[in-house]
Amino acid sequence: MSDEDGDAIAEFIRSKGITRCPTACVLPTQGLIAVADRIALEQHAVERHRVHRKRVGDRWGQLSPQKGTLELR
Repeated sequence: MSDEDGDAIAEFIRSKGITRCPTACVLPTQGLIAVADRIALEQHAVERHRVHRKRVGDRWGQLSPQKGTLELR
């Protein structure tokens, strides 16, 4: 990474007010995290699961039954 890239990243972090690792709210960790961060992580996981289930449901509805199979509805 060049010095210019490092400077751009540092400026981004300063301008956005980032005070901790952004991955703390993305994936579960073994470290100690604040209650508010654990709640945010749980909400993120629930929302991610909801979006995944919706996408799967949307795709399932687009599938047409194959010849010779029963249509379950």
